Amino acid sequence: MLRLQQYERLLKALVAHHELAGPMHALEGIRDARIQDAATKTLGTLIGRFLDDYVVKEGSEREILGDDTPTDIISFGFRMNIQMTVDDHARTRDSLKELVDLRNGLVHHFIEQYDLWQADGCVAAREYLLTCYARIDEHYEQLRSWAEHMEQARQLAASFMQSSAYHDLVVNGITPDGIVDWGAAGCVSALREAFLALAVDGWASVDAAADWISAQHPDQTPEKYGCRTWRQVIHESRRFDLRYRDEDGRKKALYHERTKAQKVGR
Repeated sequence: MLRLQQYERLLKALVAHHELAGPMHALEGIRDARIQDAATKTLGTLIGRFLDDYVVKEGSEREILGDDTPTDIISFGFRMNIQMTVDDHARTRDSLKELVDLRNGLVHHFIEQYDLWQADGCVAAREYLLTCYARIDEHYEQLRSWAEHMEQARQLAASFMQSSAYHDLVVNGITPDGIVDWGAAGCVSALREAFLALAVDGWASVDAAADWISAQHPDQTPEKYGCRTWRQVIHESRRFDLRYRDEDGRKKALYHERTKAQKVGR
């Protein structure tokens, strides 16, 4: 029974911590709620969730952040799982169902099966308990192995999240292979902020925006995104319209953000 309790405690930790998603400000509360929810579930329910969410069939995919996730605030999500072939998953499901049946038999029917007031009954009960312990321990070692894999994945993810590559991916929209996701690029966000601060009659000066960004976001430069100038950033991103106006005998570059329909059209 003690080994079973150890198994259940480890299973609850895996079910509670393999996934976390939601608005950044609410993540701690969401995590605590997952822990509390797992703590109240029976072994059978926990194993059902475990097989649906953590040990899954190959190709099983679902969205981490649902459609109800707010779009006007920063949200975050991650999920760790182990993928198995359909056959391996079915065998694992059958094996874990056997464990649930074993647990229920020990808890609810053990004294009905053995006459513990007779020596022969005690001997038979002891042999049965030793067999049960071996089977439960086998399941526990397997679960511990899966937990170790999850911890290794978590440590690798934490290491990546502290790297410059992760910062470039999340903040600047630059993938590790150097490709720029202009929709998530930090320079595009900086241009939007500069536009809001400087626009007159719906247009803002590119040169004035470059100076504003240099002062407010000095880490955001065209070179970071493989461009020579801010005008090239505006052109490559396809998030803004660019026009020129004659002013004191020279051309002045102006920009504004395109509408959603214009972006989709491009």
